[in-house]
Amino acid sequence: MTKYLEIGQIVNTFGIKGMVKVKPFTDDTEKRFDNLKKVYIQNKNTRKEYEIEEVKYHKEMVLIKFKGIENPEDANLLRNCYLVVDRDEEEPLEEGTYYIVDMIGLEVYTDEGEKLGILDDVFNSGSSDIYVVKNELGKQILLPAIEDVIKNIDMEQRKMIVHLIPGLM
Repeated sequence: MTKYLEIGQIVNTFGIKGMVKVKPFTDDTEKRFDNLKKVYIQNKNTRKEYEIEEVKYHKEMVLIKFKGIENPEDANLLRNCYLVVDRDEEEPLEEGTYYIVDMIGLEVYTDEGEKLGILDDVFNSGSSDIYVVKNELGKQILLPAIEDVIKNIDMEQRKMIVHLIPGLM
């Protein structure tokens, strides 16, 4: 498992006081960012800790003011970087919920024992997450993350069991 978890990406600056606009990577944005005191800002080669001074929300984005970032020019240097947190400092997840980064690579089988492929990606369609499963030939199967389809996720065995309802394939 990865030590650091991405929780968002800085996509732009905001205002004249050095705030950044962050696209969040979480289901519950306010729960994730309201009590956050620090984050690491990571680009390809570096990871640096920043203290958070202020958090606001605007049109599905998170606006963050970091200590030491005082103007749009400083904030612009952080554009396209990722916000990451140390997994060891996180609250445990509720039972039955998982970090996407941990799910990628799970082997996916039908409830009849047929291997469908490997979980390659997860994205949100609005009403539910969609699991992207790729087979050995590179063909994708899209599975809605709903109770009728996803029957079991076993993180220790790195295996997911699904039920294919009519119309999925």
